[in-house]
Amino acid sequence: MRKINEILAVVILSLLAVLLAAVGMRLYDTYVTNKQMESEIRQQEEVLSRNREVHDRVQEMRQEIEALAGDREKLGQFLEEIRMDDAEAVPVTVMMGIDTSGMSGDRELPEEWQGVSENGTDVLEDGGVLADGTSVSENDLVSANTTCVSDNTTSVSDNMISLSDNMTSVSENDTISGNTFNMSGNDTVSGNTYSISGNSTVSGNMFSVSGNDTVSGNTFSVSGNNTISGNAFSVSDNTTISVNGISVSGNNTVSDNTLSVSGSMLDCLPKIEMVYPEITLAERRQMRSSLEETLLVNREDQACLEEQGVDFSGKKIACLGDSITAAANLEGEEGYLSYAYPAVLKELLGAEEVYNLGIGGSSIGRYWTDAFVERYTQIPEDTDIILVMGGTNDGFCLSEKEFGSLTERKPWTFCGDLDELMRGLKEKYPDADIFFVTPLPNILQDYLMRERTYLLPQKNLSDMILTLSASYDYPVIDLYNSNILDSHDADIVADYMPDGVHANKAGYRILAEHIAAELVRYYEGNE
Repeated sequence: MRKINEILAVVILSLLAVLLAAVGMRLYDTYVTNKQMESEIRQQEEVLSRNREVHDRVQEMRQEIEALAGDREKLGQFLEEIRMDDAEAVPVTVMMGIDTSGMSGDRELPEEWQGVSENGTDVLEDGGVLADGTSVSENDLVSANTTCVSDNTTSVSDNMISLSDNMTSVSENDTISGNTFNMSGNDTVSGNTYSISGNSTVSGNMFSVSGNDTVSGNTFSVSGNNTISGNAFSVSDNTTISVNGISVSGNNTVSDNTLSVSGSMLDCLPKIEMVYPEITLAERRQMRSSLEETLLVNREDQACLEEQGVDFSGKKIACLGDSITAAANLEGEEGYLSYAYPAVLKELLGAEEVYNLGIGGSSIGRYWTDAFVERYTQIPEDTDIILVMGGTNDGFCLSEKEFGSLTERKPWTFCGDLDELMRGLKEKYPDADIFFVTPLPNILQDYLMRERTYLLPQKNLSDMILTLSASYDYPVIDLYNSNILDSHDADIVADYMPDGVHANKAGYRILAEHIAAELVRYYEGNE
């Protein structure tokens, strides 16, 4: 009997130990979760605090520009001083969330990176890889190497090249054929640039990235070659693939290749490619000034509206927007909302109803007040057409971190919140025609970027709106690349945009006429 009691005691103590361990694990998990939540809340509060300061600074900038609006010469000099040229704005590869600027076949390599270039001498350090088949694979970490094979007139063929965490460039050869480029069997493959560019022929090669735990933060570029054919590009059997830039572009001929991404956990891979306008704002600026463009387009818009054959009389239109939709600058005038673009839109189209859902200071994402993503459900359910015009205030907020990426689309990032907004609109208003409108280019963005170097160019937001709209099959009215009402032009500020970002009565009417004409063109083209 005593032995039985001892056994029972041991069993009970064991069960208690298991129970205590389970409770301890649960408490630990709760503690970790709470700490993560506290950290995220603290970061969000810091972002909101920073953005409130920016908002106050924007008001000061508006007043500075408005004070100069009456003197075109002084205004022009001031705008020229604060304007950032396209070359000064460092682009970010928003598709994958990493910066690949400057990574091309003719990139100048730092002196400390050693390689094989224009000679037959092998000079490699820290686990480099030679073209004779010497391999670096199945390691925990191999980093900060450069293997460069370039400017050769003979072929580079039948070699095994296996690399991880390196800068690898194979460029300016007559022929690259019969090689295997293998990045596999490593714990981590990250921070690499694999560039195969500027060659006459790239054929019969195998490019393999497989069997790794993590593949992230790499740039795989095959570009600027005359002919790419008969190659196999394989990214497969990896545990995690994220935040990579994979580019096969700028080649004369790409044919008979096999591109494979399989056998991996691909939840974090982007399902779409970036969409860019056929004619960019920079290209339009080369052709004519914004004032010239605005007057030309406005004449075309007015002619379109005079001849329109589309009946909007039974349509209800909702305009979700910010202070530009709310007719900021005109608040001091009685009945000022009658000059806002939604009210003018109703007049021009003869629509049954146009709802103005513009709130000053609001943004698409959650890092500003009255975010579109949190109030789009206020759109009346019987709306036939929804216009979403935003991004100006987002531009005043966004560092690369707040911009986010298509790979993750996290909440509290522009990419994540814009994706959530587009998805939510499609689900809640399945019968409505939904249009997105890119923001007008404004000089305040340049002014802020001079003072706050963490900010991204406004172009990044416009490109992302174009890209995600395409993935949801939403038509876009692309104001950003239209070159109309661009406050980088002193004449536009003096005549139509007195504070550099908001219009006067004439400017709002031009905006309304353009959006109305674009709607007419869309429906006439889809009848």
